[in-house]
Amino acid sequence: MIRLDFVAGTIEIAGLRPDADVLPESALWDPRKTVFRAPAVAYADVVRALVQQQLPYDDNAGQYPKFQASLRIERTPRPYQKESLEKWAAAKGRGVVVLPTGAGKSHVALMAIALKKRSSLVIAPTLDLVRQWYDQLRLAFGVDVGVIGGGEYRIENLTVTTYDSAYIHMEHLGNRFGMVIFDECHHLPGESYSLAAQSCLAPYRLGLTATPERSDGRHALFDDLIGPTVCRRDIIELKGEYLSDYDTIRIATELNIDERESYDTERAIYREFVKSQGISMAQPGGWSEFIFRASQSSAGQRAMKAHRRYRRLAFACQAKLSCIDDLLQQHCNDRTILFTQENATTYAISRRFLIPAITHQTKVSERSEILAGLRSGEYGAVVTAKVLNEGVDVPEANVAIVVSGSGSVREHVQRLGRILRKQKDKRACLYELVTRNTIETYTSAQRRDHSAYR
Repeated sequence: MIRLDFVAGTIEIAGLRPDADVLPESALWDPRKTVFRAPAVAYADVVRALVQQQLPYDDNAGQYPKFQASLRIERTPRPYQKESLEKWAAAKGRGVVVLPTGAGKSHVALMAIALKKRSSLVIAPTLDLVRQWYDQLRLAFGVDVGVIGGGEYRIENLTVTTYDSAYIHMEHLGNRFGMVIFDECHHLPGESYSLAAQSCLAPYRLGLTATPERSDGRHALFDDLIGPTVCRRDIIELKGEYLSDYDTIRIATELNIDERESYDTERAIYREFVKSQGISMAQPGGWSEFIFRASQSSAGQRAMKAHRRYRRLAFACQAKLSCIDDLLQQHCNDRTILFTQENATTYAISRRFLIPAITHQTKVSERSEILAGLRSGEYGAVVTAKVLNEGVDVPEANVAIVVSGSGSVREHVQRLGRILRKQKDKRACLYELVTRNTIETYTSAQRRDHSAYR
């Protein structure tokens, strides 16, 4: 009798001869234990192959229970949510759904859990999102929900965890769930996190993201780790009816005379060092090479300091701060989120304009209080460095000011998405502040390469 076992993130298939040709290509002969071995992600393919060959087998691998609870909240899905679910189900319950922030990706996941009725693990990138999923699952299904991460380790038929915790524990948890949901799944193809997906045997897999593409090209791994993209809708398709209408306004600012002199001087120091070392910043690994070389000499350390200084001048010049002052007065009756590239700029804006700051250093309880204050109107604005790119749910926010940022299209689209949740008569506005004739001219053009900005 053929026997399947889950062992440390893999599937062992015993009872076949080493020359057997009935299993998928991912199943390789392991002479140490005289069994075939496949990554856990291949579990469904292995079972399908045995069934097609009409070979009886004893399945000790899949230990996930059925989950009988139904959705307690009756809510008519939007047409694109219904289409997403149908296409995902037609793809054998495997695939990626790409929807803008605020379009209701999580409701697609809830419907998928209710449809397949299997124990389910939701994996999210941050503890903030773990908390949101925990609350949403409890409300939707009315059952106890487990949490792994943030000092907790409790497993239930519905469980939420972070990518970091999934990577650590999946070799032990990988056969406990029949469905796995990868929220913000663009994080998954990283070298470490992808191992978590490979070590999980869940036959049903759903990826959720607004921005699937990665600069390293590893989004191509989605097909193997989750499944194909089954449904995609962009911001431009849903604005007005399902997302708020919006405007994007690009405001150019200038360095003053002293700032321009300092900027040109510091940038020249940096560029001269990079050139002398033969480093190409356009090539993969260029930045890492610069950091390594900069640490080896006083000239390198001066170049690193110059790099920080000229970037900070572009990110937070005096003209930008004056512009922020004008915009905050103009939108004094709105809810505004200001986004920056680094903590130093965040804290400088917080001190100057007396508005709360949220960075990775902000405690969870304080972060929750600040966001609650923004929702209620106690605070008219908050300023943040990156941490609110994902996971914040403030439908009342309708103005975003991008003070500084990277050239990432994903980051820019995520920041726009933070203010697009639909509310009656709401029209959102995103301002992008760009310092002329600096590195920001190039990064702005890069990050606006998306249909949402055309």
